[in-house]
Amino acid sequence: MLLVDKVNRGRDPEKPQDSGGSGNAPALGSLLVKPQALAARIPNVDKIKHTIHERLIASIGTEGDRYNSADVLRLIAQLVDEYCEEAKLKLPKVDREELSSLIGHDVLGLGPLENLLDDPQVTEIMVNGPKTIFIERRGRIAQSELQFENEVQLRRVIDRIVARIGRRVDESSPMVDARLQDGSRVNIVIPPLAVQGSSVTIRKFSRSPYRVDDLVSFGTLNQEMAAFIRACVRSRISMVVSGGTGSGKTTTLNVLSNFIPDSERVVTVEDTAELQLRQRNLVSLEARSANVEGRGLVSIRDLVVNALRMRPDRIVVGECRAAETLDMLQAMNTGHDGSMTTVHANSPKDALNRIETMVIMGGSDLPFQAIREQIVGGITLLVQQARLRDGRRVITHISEITGLEGNSIQVQDICRFDQTGIDAEGNVLGAFRWTGVVPKLMPRLKANAEDFPMQTFGQGGLQVIEGAPPLDRREHGVRAAQE
Repeated sequence: MLLVDKVNRGRDPEKPQDSGGSGNAPALGSLLVKPQALAARIPNVDKIKHTIHERLIASIGTEGDRYNSADVLRLIAQLVDEYCEEAKLKLPKVDREELSSLIGHDVLGLGPLENLLDDPQVTEIMVNGPKTIFIERRGRIAQSELQFENEVQLRRVIDRIVARIGRRVDESSPMVDARLQDGSRVNIVIPPLAVQGSSVTIRKFSRSPYRVDDLVSFGTLNQEMAAFIRACVRSRISMVVSGGTGSGKTTTLNVLSNFIPDSERVVTVEDTAELQLRQRNLVSLEARSANVEGRGLVSIRDLVVNALRMRPDRIVVGECRAAETLDMLQAMNTGHDGSMTTVHANSPKDALNRIETMVIMGGSDLPFQAIREQIVGGITLLVQQARLRDGRRVITHISEITGLEGNSIQVQDICRFDQTGIDAEGNVLGAFRWTGVVPKLMPRLKANAEDFPMQTFGQGGLQVIEGAPPLDRREHGVRAAQE
């Protein structure tokens, strides 16, 4: 049995000793480690770590069940001190603490990833083999100085991740989706599929869910756009948030979903639970992959169909990507107006084409005309989002589906983001512009007492964004994912 398994089994859930409180060892996530700097100061640091790790296993032996993580961290510090005395290795206290922390990460946590997971500005972690780790911080991607010792250490961390959710990854099943304890989403691919070594991609979970004011401060949209979308949500206008990978779709969907009145019953359906709605009458459903025997699969489509039996006022699907698209459209057409979802697409028209394609790929034998009628009858508003080259996420279009003309779905832009250039620092310059078109949905807003000012549409004016807007303390980080 792995040491970490013994330690975890020995934890008492009623005791707070692992919380980092007063008088106890700090939580692993709070220990900052710089292995590259440590390696430069301590010769053969990897060999020292291995030796102390072996001594730790020997010290605990078969009594791992009675050790909690605080006990293990204290034992590691003691073994580090003993090793330094034996080897006459004169290390200052700060180096000994750093070495102990590094070993603690390897034994109890996720090795070098612990430091990145604790950084609130890091939103994505991309491991391309043991020696290469990239991160996204403030919307920009850069290589981290952190790295794993070798593929063995990386695989040990991978096994630790998947074991917590009862999964396994090996040559017979070399790809897996998982979730960390804090909700962060993980995708893992191991050799032989991953040629350069095991690949781990972590999209961090937002500990503090964004509100609409946060998105306004980020420059994702302006106050008028936020007020218009809020009025649409409260008036039960069904909408789709579309955009590319990493464009911020899920974050925006989460913010928009929280405009739903607290009096309504909401059922959310997700592949991996990321949405953080605050409604009181809320049911959150999460899909399940098949187990190692190929059994137990519960798909998004299964959950959407089941959600219809749960008396929802609205259904919020984290992402439509396959056969569940038709079920979502039917729900929107059969009394669940105001429902929401996201799709991968680069423009509003591309989003409509993709929805149509997903319905067909789901095995539907409906004719094209019937599919388009379902789309027009179910979806009213398209919110298009993009990740700009400077890393900011911006709503580039708010578009309205106005009906069918012949075989074509008619779409009109209500608001757009017009990029005007790039400044000397690489920040995108641009403006949000109301197109001057008065939406056909306005009577529905008035009928629901959402008195959005008509003059907003007639201005056709600009709100200029001069470079990157100031970010608050949470940055674009730790998101409900920035997808």
